[in-house]
Amino acid sequence: MLRREFIKKIGIGTAAIGGASAMGVLSGCGSDNSVKSEEKQADFSKSYTWKMATTWPPHFPILGEGADNFAQWVEEMSSGRLKIKVYGGGELVPPLQVFDAVNQGTVQMGHGTPSYWAGKVPASQFFASVPFGFNAQSFNSWIYCGGGIELWREAYADFNLKPFAGGNTGVQMGGWFNKEVKSIKDLKGLKMRMPGLGGKVLAKAGANAILVAGGEIYTALDRGVIDATEWIGPYHDLMMGFYKAAKYYYYPGWHEPGPGLEILVNKEAFDSLPQDLQFIIEAATFKSNMQILSEFEAKNNEALQILIKKHKVKLRRFPDTLLKKLKGISREVLEELAAKDPVCRKVYDSFLDFQKNIYSWNRLTEEIYQTFKYL
Repeated sequence: MLRREFIKKIGIGTAAIGGASAMGVLSGCGSDNSVKSEEKQADFSKSYTWKMATTWPPHFPILGEGADNFAQWVEEMSSGRLKIKVYGGGELVPPLQVFDAVNQGTVQMGHGTPSYWAGKVPASQFFASVPFGFNAQSFNSWIYCGGGIELWREAYADFNLKPFAGGNTGVQMGGWFNKEVKSIKDLKGLKMRMPGLGGKVLAKAGANAILVAGGEIYTALDRGVIDATEWIGPYHDLMMGFYKAAKYYYYPGWHEPGPGLEILVNKEAFDSLPQDLQFIIEAATFKSNMQILSEFEAKNNEALQILIKKHKVKLRRFPDTLLKKLKGISREVLEELAAKDPVCRKVYDSFLDFQKNIYSWNRLTEEIYQTFKYL
């Protein structure tokens, strides 16, 4: 029975491909099915000019550039019918006001990371990164094919926003420290720059989680305002010069194993577009999501080797005993968050169910392969 149904679907799919439009190509897992609900005829004589505010400095490597690329792709795919002007953080609105600017219609789009809006939407943190949670591959699987994107949009529905996955850094590094970390005792009283859920875990472990803007991190670390910091990974950390202010570079990034970025769209503005432009936006978010992740993966190890060989950075691995304790604290923090907010509870339950499913598969595939290939 299953075989007959499968063959039947293959036949239908093959026949459909021949006449598929650009819209139909995205009709499978991960597509934005909502854009099909109200079909709008394209008026090819009409053009649109939008604004995108970002949380990144103008043209910031990979991240700001990712927003620039997205705008270029949309303009090219639409033959110039939809042009997007990108503004770096502070050029039009302050970086942490991007959410409000898109919500209010000051700009039609935004580019940032969901954890920045935790004060407004607590559940947004699950769509950024969860300590000891998904890596980029599993995160994308949950978002596109595990119900994540529907929950994401449900969480933002009251704010007139339509979020899309817009990139991922991959597994981050654990951070820069001015002393070695051998046990959880070494975290007591430690002043470390770490936002989001990771910061909450760190605080519960006895450290002082401090929020410092990206452009101020180096100065704070160099002057002893903070004892440690996390940022992203070797490619950016090298450019930021953190090796000049701290000796020890720790891994893995338990706090952000696969941080997702987002492209926010004002829902009213999105709904006003003809259907083909809606699909073009969706297609460009898919491309942006993969491009940013791929660039980080391609550049991080090269930068890490420069840090180690040229700048003599001391690479260290967090002890397993410390990681196990932090993992236990992480579960406590997540359960407390879910208990306070019904939307968080719904998202977290979905997260846990998908995590159980995907990890069972990973143990038979990704995990065993990673072990085998080094034998």
